[in-house]
Amino acid sequence: MELETLTERLDERLDTAAYADIDASPNGIQVGPETGEIDHVAVAVDAAQATVEAAVDAGADLLLTHHGIVWGGMERLTGTHYRRMAPLVEHGLSLYVSHLPLDGQQELGNAAGLADLLGLDDREPFGEVGPEHIGQRGRAADSYTADGLQSLLADELDTGGQPVQVLDFGPDEIEDVAVVTGSGADWIGEAEAKGVDALVTGEGKQKAYHEAREAGVTVVLAGHYATETFGVRALADVLDEWGVETTFVDHPTGL
Repeated sequence: MELETLTERLDERLDTAAYADIDASPNGIQVGPETGEIDHVAVAVDAAQATVEAAVDAGADLLLTHHGIVWGGMERLTGTHYRRMAPLVEHGLSLYVSHLPLDGQQELGNAAGLADLLGLDDREPFGEVGPEHIGQRGRAADSYTADGLQSLLADELDTGGQPVQVLDFGPDEIEDVAVVTGSGADWIGEAEAKGVDALVTGEGKQKAYHEAREAGVTVVLAGHYATETFGVRALADVLDEWGVETTFVDHPTGL
């Protein structure tokens, strides 16, 4: 498939343009030519040196990631930026990035995949970022306890050996669950305002403890990486349907 065709189809499916003014990540092609034939796409959560090299070893023409290399601009191509960029350019490997669009996509996104795992029904967008959303909210088919949520996520997610943490300040029976993957603890206030019992996310800052306690909301911290493999895996399935070979590059961080 032509690179231009592939990127146009991805941008349309992910509604990339809607996030242009609210995302620090420039989404779409970050590195690479504007034209070319794409037969094999590697997908990964992070555009790091390790995943770039793995994509090269897999013989991919394009690396598709959730976290890219450029965030809000780049002054110098040195250090970490250079180590990540150099093998991309050397091997003619393009980099396509989808950050907030892949969080917010309500069928293929990270939050949607985690909501599927939790068996949430009656879903609606959650996690406001300007006029858009980057998460989902729904009702559990059978209520959870905080321990039950923790056990399910610990069993089903690759947390890199790290424990799933729980700030157990919500009701004993958890029915209304919100999901914002990655670093989503900033949406505890929205969870409180909307009467959510539990917020499932990846990681949180120190202040999340007190905010959750004062809001009466249980917060589950299941790992930034672990909660954000869903989107790129879902896009790999879409690419397979389009006739493009895919490889998932798994590189858990334990964070």
